[in-house]
Amino acid sequence: MTRLALIHALAHSVDPINAALVQAWPEVLRMNLLDDSLSADLARSGRGLDDAMHARFAVLADYAVATGAQAILFTCSAFGPCIEAVARRHAGLPVLKPNEAMVQDAADLGGRVGLIASFAPTLASMPEEFPASVDLRCALATGAMDALNRGDGAAHDRAVVAAAQDLAAAGCSVIALAQFSMARAAPAVRDALGLPVLTTPESAVRALRARLA
Repeated sequence: MTRLALIHALAHSVDPINAALVQAWPEVLRMNLLDDSLSADLARSGRGLDDAMHARFAVLADYAVATGAQAILFTCSAFGPCIEAVARRHAGLPVLKPNEAMVQDAADLGGRVGLIASFAPTLASMPEEFPASVDLRCALATGAMDALNRGDGAAHDRAVVAAAQDLAAAGCSVIALAQFSMARAAPAVRDALGLPVLTTPESAVRALRARLA
């Protein structure tokens, strides 16, 4: 049985990816590693993805591999270079960035892509992961993460929908939700806009299952 390590930097990411796996890959053996100080430390330190942050990711990945994990999926989108370093360190295993599969799905769909994040540092790192050929527009769902942190899922979803409406008005024909925690808002965005809406959990599960089948 395939053992998949899920490494989280936000507690809100745990349920969406596990739900996607239950739906699309129920037989996989899941392990969840959560360090919810990673995102908080990144946001307040002002040091960016420095050597200390890289070292923390290496430790988490080494632990996952030591437990027998055959693949690793990271679920927080603001740590791309740290995850790339882990992929080089464990070159024999599939190591996926949270948004890697969704970026490919967006590129395959074509058209102008609207990328929405609820965690501001994501918009500093994730756009570079899209091919240069993708016509990308970005928006921050202001207040969405704060709403989720206080348990107000409805307010979170409204903030995401508002950002999506702005992007649709700017000519976007595809909406991509950057955070795993934002997947909960996908149905509301689809209902409001009638456009294709990509989520990181759904894309990641499809990609991992295809690679490990």
